[in-house]
Amino acid sequence: MIDALRNAARIEDLRSKLLYTLAMLAVFRIGSHIPVPGVDAAALAERFRTGSANIFGFLDLFAGGALTNFSIFALSVTPYITASIILQLLTVVVPRLEELAKEGVEGRKVLAQYTRYGTVVLAVVQALGVTSLANAYQVLYDASFFSMTLIVVTLTAGTVLLMWLGEKISENGIGNGISLIIFTGIVARLPASAINIGRAIGEGGINLLGVIALAVLSVALIAAIVFMQEGQRRIPVQYAKRVVGRRMYGGQSTHIPMRVNQAGVIPIIFASSVLLFPLTLTQFIPSLDFVNRFLGFGTPLYNALYAILVVFFTYFYTAITFNPRDVADNMKKYGGFIPGIRPGQPTAEYLDRILTRITLVGALFLALIAVTPYILAGVTGVPSAFISIGGTGLLIVVGVALDTLKQIEAHLLMRQYEGFIR
Repeated sequence: MIDALRNAARIEDLRSKLLYTLAMLAVFRIGSHIPVPGVDAAALAERFRTGSANIFGFLDLFAGGALTNFSIFALSVTPYITASIILQLLTVVVPRLEELAKEGVEGRKVLAQYTRYGTVVLAVVQALGVTSLANAYQVLYDASFFSMTLIVVTLTAGTVLLMWLGEKISENGIGNGISLIIFTGIVARLPASAINIGRAIGEGGINLLGVIALAVLSVALIAAIVFMQEGQRRIPVQYAKRVVGRRMYGGQSTHIPMRVNQAGVIPIIFASSVLLFPLTLTQFIPSLDFVNRFLGFGTPLYNALYAILVVFFTYFYTAITFNPRDVADNMKKYGGFIPGIRPGQPTAEYLDRILTRITLVGALFLALIAVTPYILAGVTGVPSAFISIGGTGLLIVVGVALDTLKQIEAHLLMRQYEGFIR
């Protein structure tokens, strides 16, 4: 791996891409420490660390601590992610959007523009909610209309800037820009978490053996995530030979890679958003405080509903992103068939049956990942508050790291260098 990094540094084009990516990510980390004007960030951070306000820990996971610090990047790229997911779901039910998705590059540009518009709208809504919460906690120096409007505009502008940085990284750097911003935000929490754990060990609040067990289990969990992320069922496909004019086409063999975790981390984000909504209402409606007792973070009911929703959304999102009937129709159109399976409807039924089985494995794995922090806390004795990343964060970090390394690998192989993966 060290040799591969050295070879990557020797290639001017790849070196420029890596430096550009690092520079853009540095801008993100610097902005995460620039406070929003008119807010007592220290007082708000204290409220976030105590009581039911920790429901914003999931959002702060993507922001890399920017929400706790109430910086200009407090909203992170969460509005962009939500807008992307909503637009992807609408593409299935709105014919016009479906047509745009099938028009190639130009259609994708239009959809990208719609995503940007949706990001701004959602950022404004989310900024209003966060600003209202800060006002309810009485941490604003000035609660006038002008001051609160300035905060909303600042938070929205921060999200738009991050969206622009992510697109520039994807265009001129290495990897997916939005994913790398999330990756950086999650990884940035590790030093502070390590310091807190070390301080707790010194004060006798945490057992050293429990921390060692946590480290060992975390390594095993990373290995399991890599195994599941790369796991796939390869369906063999044979294309029949056909003569066009004086030339013969087809006859080659290929396969359809059906991934075990087809939905990625999206089901966890969906499930978290659904469970986050009633907990958020309790911040503004005191009479609903009983919801925290039954549905608060870490309660048995919360974990059970979390796991069930993750399984449900895994099947739901997989059904949207992979349509067996469309795949079967395209195979039949170009003369492809699965050996032993008739083209058309039998092929669609066969693919649907395989997809249902492997999705169950992926769904159960994601459900396990979702509740991993509470499982690790129970096994090791380390409170879940000290497990800064957890299963969801690890899933994102590992997935983004693998994707980025594969892109670097592709650049190295194009120049006949040996890459990371052997």
